[in-house]
Order: sequence, then C-alpha cells, then structure tokens
Amino acid sequence: MLRNALYAAAVVSTALFVLNAQGQENRPCNIKGNVSTQGERIYHVPGQKYYNDTRISASHGERWFCSEEEARAAGWRKSRV
Repeated sequence: MLRNALYAAAVVSTALFVLNAQGQENRPCNIKGNVSTQGERIYHVPGQKYYNDTRISASHGERWFCSEEEARAAGWRKSRV
C-alpha cells in the first residue's frame, strides 16, 4: 500500500521526496531512471529535453533516483539529450 501511495505521489508531482527519520521531506527524488527499448538504463534530470515525456514504470525496471551519483552508482547513464 505504501509503495502505491509513493508511486501515486510521484506521478502527481513528478518528484518523489525521501522522508527523514522525523517523517519530514528531506530531498527530492526527481531523477527518472528509464529503460530504453534496447534495454539501456538511462536517467533524465529536470530540464532535459525528454524529462517531461518520460514516464516511470516499476514493472519495466524503471525507478526514481535522488541524485545523479546514486543513478551512476546503480549503473545508469545520463541521457545524451
């Protein structure tokens, strides 16, 4: 249930926020990890050309990241456009 609520919040606001130990929003997780049709794991940051068009589908292995460092450490590359 919590996962669905977080996903719904992410879809509505196009950003997911991490809660700190006190339950307060800590930092936005607004980097979109998308899997291309060729299976490439690519992340998009706000302001990039396809950021607003990119949709995250957990069932396709896609996810949100809170930093570019986190995305790279997980093996994703930045979108070239």
